[in-house]
Amino acid sequence: MRVRPLFVIISTLSLFLAVVLIYPSPPVAPSKSSDSTSAKSDIWSVQRIVEWRPCKWWLQSHLTPLPAKSNGYIRVDCYGGLNQMRRDFCDGVGIARLLNATLVLPKFEVAAYWNESRYPKYAKAALCQACYRALKLTGSLEKKANKLLEAIPKPFLSLHLLFEPDMVAYSQCQYSGLSPTSMKALEAARGDDRKPWTGEAARIWRNRGKCPLTPNETAFILKALSIPTNTNIYLAAGDGLMEIEGLTSIYSNVVTKSALLSGEDFETMHGNTKAALDYCVSINSDSYMATYFGNMDKMVAAMRAFKGLYKTLFLSRRAFAEFTSRGLEGKLLMEALWKAHEDDFIKGRGSALSDCFCEFKL
Repeated sequence: MRVRPLFVIISTLSLFLAVVLIYPSPPVAPSKSSDSTSAKSDIWSVQRIVEWRPCKWWLQSHLTPLPAKSNGYIRVDCYGGLNQMRRDFCDGVGIARLLNATLVLPKFEVAAYWNESRYPKYAKAALCQACYRALKLTGSLEKKANKLLEAIPKPFLSLHLLFEPDMVAYSQCQYSGLSPTSMKALEAARGDDRKPWTGEAARIWRNRGKCPLTPNETAFILKALSIPTNTNIYLAAGDGLMEIEGLTSIYSNVVTKSALLSGEDFETMHGNTKAALDYCVSINSDSYMATYFGNMDKMVAAMRAFKGLYKTLFLSRRAFAEFTSRGLEGKLLMEALWKAHEDDFIKGRGSALSDCFCEFKL
């Protein structure tokens, strides 16, 4: 099957490129109030004291001229999902500039190359400009993403929710109260080498924040953060999401790309294309929350900061696990969750932005 390109690199770098991308807590039951607004303002109304913005040393300067003679050629092999490949490509641009090498079309099929802070600014500037200015969705995919954006009710929250069988199996966490259908899918994904932790090891693992939040737990945290239950939510998620009723029974205005796109179009869509659509929607949403901190979330947080969109928050699995293990529930649990996330939002913590971004005191 031929996979359509997802990104192109524009001429600001004198390149033109098409990138081919080919827990044991019981369920929490927040009550659904008839009044969809909360007495307390939502988390976004909190006054921040720190913002992360693109650093001026690369944003407001031009790249230094390339030497007349190249030292050779370099090709970057990129593996993994959409955002891993995007990260590897950006690293490759920086390394090519550092070595004064010509970057040929990458092989997108590797770990991050760029983890050294002592590289000269001109090479890092090439990386930053490649990643945040030059790399774009292809025209056809951008058109599809814009069509999807137009169909989503406004304003909306993009929620990156990870609770698919393979994700939960990989975490090796225990969950009680899952439906028979979810348990069957989870057991199939676990196989023989992903058995869950048990006993004290399971408790320690969960309290370290290693266990994905269930949709039910996610809804509880959203309520704790005073997110109104009538909020329009775009669900940025993979196929086979389990226990989604735990979210939609509280937040009923949830839309998905499968519901907004025609069935035939969605069924034939490659997995990385779906991820690209989620990425595009998320960097343009009014607000963004994620229940996990993966490669996509890092890219989304960085691009939202680049665009000046600061309603971005990562829900704390660790805080939820610690508070519930202490026996907190109901109002006390909500107050503790509010405080934990309020501190993160005020101080701009948790985004783990790259060296292309600098801290600004407000």
